[in-house]
Amino acid sequence: MSSYVAAIDQGTTSTRCMIFDHSGRVVAVDQKEHRQIFPKAGWVEHDPEEVWTNTREVAAGAVAKADLHVSDIVAVGITNQRETAVVWDRTTGKPVYNAIVWQDTRTQAIVDELGGDVGADRYKTRTGLPLATYFSGPKIRWILDNVEGARARAEAGDLVFGNMDTWVLWNMTGGVDGGVHVTDPTNASRTLLMDLDTLSWDAEIAADMGIPLSMLPEIRSSSEEYGKVRERGALAGVPIAGILGDQQAATFGQACLSPGEAKNTYGTGNFVLLNTGTEKVLSENGLLTTVCYKIGSNDTVYALEGSIAVTGSLVQWIRDNLGMISSAAEIEEHARAVEDNGGCYFVPAFSGLFAPYWRADARGAIVGLTRFVNKGHLARAVLEATAFQTREVIDAMNADSGVPLTSLKVDGGMVVNELLMQFQSDILGVPVIRPVVAETTALGAAYAAGLAVGFWKSEDDIRQNWAKDKEWTPAMDEDRRASEYANWKKAVTKTFDWVD
Repeated sequence: MSSYVAAIDQGTTSTRCMIFDHSGRVVAVDQKEHRQIFPKAGWVEHDPEEVWTNTREVAAGAVAKADLHVSDIVAVGITNQRETAVVWDRTTGKPVYNAIVWQDTRTQAIVDELGGDVGADRYKTRTGLPLATYFSGPKIRWILDNVEGARARAEAGDLVFGNMDTWVLWNMTGGVDGGVHVTDPTNASRTLLMDLDTLSWDAEIAADMGIPLSMLPEIRSSSEEYGKVRERGALAGVPIAGILGDQQAATFGQACLSPGEAKNTYGTGNFVLLNTGTEKVLSENGLLTTVCYKIGSNDTVYALEGSIAVTGSLVQWIRDNLGMISSAAEIEEHARAVEDNGGCYFVPAFSGLFAPYWRADARGAIVGLTRFVNKGHLARAVLEATAFQTREVIDAMNADSGVPLTSLKVDGGMVVNELLMQFQSDILGVPVIRPVVAETTALGAAYAAGLAVGFWKSEDDIRQNWAKDKEWTPAMDEDRRASEYANWKKAVTKTFDWVD
């Protein structure tokens, strides 16, 4: 009888369950979107209970689609949108507030206060991160400061915190009836609260933020058995044995397992990760230092990361807010109707700019508009924004690592857009390679879980499973590449200093 591994992929816009066989191929997938809640400008929230309901439904859906019995599933892995913070009551299981999403910028005043005279790099040597609204710690502080009674309940030990991995794991393992309150180092390293060297919570930083240590989950490795799925539902009794934040999971799924190997995930945002091995490299060029993964008792592997807030979500915005297209796939059709962007550049700084700028004061701008520009040019500018932002991050990564990128592995929903992939290769000047399994986030979580239970014996199995689907090579001459990129850099400067 064949055996399989399931992965829960709790993302920014949807939750899905994917089931993989030993070769790393997708056997079944079920997916469900959840609401995006925007109470005020700059605020982004999700309903944690809606997400948990969807998690149960997609798990059942995937198992049913594959026509499997629960005994066919040997392990479950979890991957998740990182930095999105949930605070809930450990006795009732009810969140005290909606999940505050990674894109949310409401915590800027808290971030400024914490930086004080030192500035954004106050905790960087310990956490690898600049002080920014992106990360979980300030979100927890905001909830404790703004939800009536929350701080007193937290200090009494009644409230707990988790990113979405912890929320899903706690509920899957029983919730109020024995739920496991655990995270892994990839998620913990995105809170601004974890020491990168010790992989433990930093009591001094937590005190600075006014966060009781009792709220924080136990940090375990990315690949070990944390508990079993509660005794009801489609995956009842299956061990949950892997946790990786979504971008680290994609890095693992792409088999970027050696120092110097990099991948770029094209999702709601874009995230470039470079494996730096067991060496923690602090960036001097606006990148993040983060945990890449920790497999069982093996040494911790670190990464440099370039985080871009808005890429795929810009296509979603064009569809939902402007009604310019009716489906995401249409954007390529319109972009192919023109030869270039017509001199138009779209900088989607909707929540400020992430790497390499870290400018919370920036806001989105479309520049270079003339009467000549039409719908096709705008569509092309939307796609090119993703490639240009990636080039900026790759340039920073090359500078930090001292090793120029020679090719880029890509994954995520946008890599089906072949015009974008060709332009990405053109603007980088290196080959862009898409794997057979493009949705490597769930695959990485499955690998972490499968390694823990012996379904895969070693990382060599993961390397052997990786297979190339298509490769794009540069077709743009160097002069045009330099000109286009210079125009983009000029466009970015027009977004600065918008918010006082």
